[in-house]
Amino acid sequence: MFTPKEIAYIKSQHIVRMATVSKTYQPDVAPLVFQFEGDKFLISGFDIPKTLKYKNIQSGNELVALVLDDLASVNPWKPRGIKIHGKAEIIETGGRKVLIITPLKLWSWGIEEASPAGHFRKATRA
Repeated sequence: MFTPKEIAYIKSQHIVRMATVSKTYQPDVAPLVFQFEGDKFLISGFDIPKTLKYKNIQSGNELVALVLDDLASVNPWKPRGIKIHGKAEIIETGGRKVLIITPLKLWSWGIEEASPAGHFRKATRA
């Protein structure tokens, strides 16, 4: 699903923003550290079961959105990033809860081609 340039960009980033929605439809977004393995994102933390993101996913809404973005340059202006719609799963590994995010759709800009107007790419998991 990801191109080699998109994978390199993801691996160069330290923070991802993840949006979830509660069962009362209250959206929440949080900046998080992450691991990228193959084509999935792993989100963990010190006490993740106490977080809104965990509770929102656990309550049955497993759909999430992720955004990784930055500015390659401010002069000239060169924004770049990746937005992902995905599905979250809660697993336990090593006695800790972990969120596994499987991307289903992605949009990227400014990564494949460095142009002043950017480059937009959309992909869907086959």
